[in-house]
Amino acid sequence: MDKKELEEGNQLRLDFGKIAAMAGSADARVIPVAVQNEATGEVVLVAYTNETAFRKAVATRSLVLWSTSRNALWEKGATSGETFELTGVYVNCEQNSLLYKVRPRRNGICHTRNAQGEPRNCFYRQLDMDSLALDNLDP
Repeated sequence: MDKKELEEGNQLRLDFGKIAAMAGSADARVIPVAVQNEATGEVVLVAYTNETAFRKAVATRSLVLWSTSRNALWEKGATSGETFELTGVYVNCEQNSLLYKVRPRRNGICHTRNAQGEPRNCFYRQLDMDSLALDNLDP
């Protein structure tokens, strides 16, 4: 599938197989991380971390994650310039997911941009629950 269609299109194409595809690989040892903007309370991203990424994030106080699509460490925003300071780490009751509180070092959140060229929040599309079409809230 074309990346632009995935990121900008209005068709719902959830990837339920991502973690299963990693099974059988040492890199499959990941846990989900909800990333929340400390100032606004918005959940800006859901991603994954492994032990290496987790330790680097805590040591550097930067949003470092594990990219399940590239199978590599990923500092969020290293390419776009929209990096984050890690201000808090919260662990759920079963210790199988995390909540990271972050502060954007600039104004942006996502690598995608709206028509004005401004970075968006990663959750910029809303599902129409009747038609299952996606509505872009920040075109």
